[in-house]
Amino acid sequence: MHFTTLIDSRTLEAHLEDADLVIIDCRFDLMHPDAGRSEWLASHIPNARYAHLDHDLSAPVTPATGRHPLPDVATLVARLEGWGIGNASQVVAYDAAGGGYAVRLWWMLRWLGHERAAVLDGGWQKWTAEKRPVDALAPAVTPGSFDATVDDSQWLGTDAIKSGLADGSILLVDARTAERFRGESEPIDPVAGHVPGAINNPLQQNLAADGCFLPAAELRRHYRTFLGDIDYRRVVHMCGSGVTACHNLLAMEHAGLTGSRLYPGSWSEWIRTEKPAE
Repeated sequence: MHFTTLIDSRTLEAHLEDADLVIIDCRFDLMHPDAGRSEWLASHIPNARYAHLDHDLSAPVTPATGRHPLPDVATLVARLEGWGIGNASQVVAYDAAGGGYAVRLWWMLRWLGHERAAVLDGGWQKWTAEKRPVDALAPAVTPGSFDATVDDSQWLGTDAIKSGLADGSILLVDARTAERFRGESEPIDPVAGHVPGAINNPLQQNLAADGCFLPAAELRRHYRTFLGDIDYRRVVHMCGSGVTACHNLLAMEHAGLTGSRLYPGSWSEWIRTEKPAE
């Protein structure tokens, strides 16, 4: 297998016994942080390891960061190796939120130079609705050997976002719901609103009614219409804490609109020092 954006459930089931396949369960609930692990313990795709968003896919929060800072590279590599991921692995991540959490691991692997990573299209809901195999066994894992090739050009910090917005060199796209973007609702962060100059593309627009990503051609039409005729390397994705922003980034990559970047700190970091748009 060589999947770099999405993989469908039928294909994944056909390859469950592949020696180079590593499946990571990324189920998570921001309001109930231990729920995902409990769900994994109860039932998961065979041989899936569990990745906790707060503990495994983020660094500890500090007064200067957003809610889900990027982890230290050495720490992340050790975690990947502990899950059995090596440079030859085909990684498949899934969740129960339309890919909204699994995309975090997908993007971080790309950040470390590993392209053979994909999100299970339709996630846990589609897998179980189709009655594909599940179990509750802890997988036997042989540690991997992962040599990271870090590409920090794939993301921007808050200062770079501020300067890029000021000189017009970036187009900032916010993946949060329209209500949160407009500041009408803010269930998580202490301040409501959005970064001045950002535009809104709720991640839900990437999904069909069945919870799967729209076909690549549809995604391509949407983003070309939404973003206009620009160099997609100018596009930077954000959300509340840099996690679901990766959903828009994956959608663009799947559509063949490559080169956009991530603002990992996102809204929860921006409001540490800056004011929202009025």
